[in-house]
Amino acid sequence: MNEEEVVRATQGMPATVQSIRDDLAALGVAPGMVLLVHSSLSSLGWICGGPVAVVMAIEAALGPEGTLVMPAYSDDLSEPSYWKNPPVPETWWATIRQTMPPYDVSMTPTRGVGAIPECFRNQVGTRRSLHPSDSFAARGPHAETIVGEHTLDFPMGDGSPLARLYDLDGWVLLLGAHTQCASSLHLAEYRAKYPKKRQVKRGAPTMIEGRREWVEYQDFDWDDSDFTTIGTSFAEKTGLVRSGRIANGTAQLMPQRPFIDYAVGWIEKNRR
Repeated sequence: MNEEEVVRATQGMPATVQSIRDDLAALGVAPGMVLLVHSSLSSLGWICGGPVAVVMAIEAALGPEGTLVMPAYSDDLSEPSYWKNPPVPETWWATIRQTMPPYDVSMTPTRGVGAIPECFRNQVGTRRSLHPSDSFAARGPHAETIVGEHTLDFPMGDGSPLARLYDLDGWVLLLGAHTQCASSLHLAEYRAKYPKKRQVKRGAPTMIEGRREWVEYQDFDWDDSDFTTIGTSFAEKTGLVRSGRIANGTAQLMPQRPFIDYAVGWIEKNRR
């Protein structure tokens, strides 16, 4: 939606930093949490302050002892033969591999994750992991632990920020976003054993010893087509998902570790 459409769709008064903070507290976001947020700004209605207000509200709800994490993907720095949104002609592939600017932790913008993570990754003091296409951004006492060591191979696996969130018993907040956006389920895919699991080779431009290089790495052929089904089943079977309103949108809050553990079992049982 454009901004005019968002204004028209907003019911009542616009949300503010304080009102969003209050909504988050009512949902269960508490001081000291380690919280991974997936978000859709337009789904929350018109907000006084836009993405800045949302980031400020979440940080206020978490307090100084809390750690905020968001995806900071740059998936245009990737193997062009896999591109779908949009695809590009095969005749372009070699040029992209040879000339795409390398990943720069400060300069490379996020892509496909929305305005809130892009705002957050630019905030002074936010740390960003070094994976060229699947980075995460974090701020707070556990930021270095979460994003400091992000393996090139299998970037959503046990060497990823997602696994460090698991170790820290973190939480996932879907803020106007759907379960299909919950990248924690990729960690479940990585850990699960199922017949159609397929390893693939990916690539990205990065800097190595001061030189731009196209590096190749190993990954799995991820499949998010059943993520919504997994999320619904987890909520129904466990009762661990808290749902509520944030601003003019909906939100879900859930503990990440049980979510991943449940998803591993679900995938192993249902994917054939």
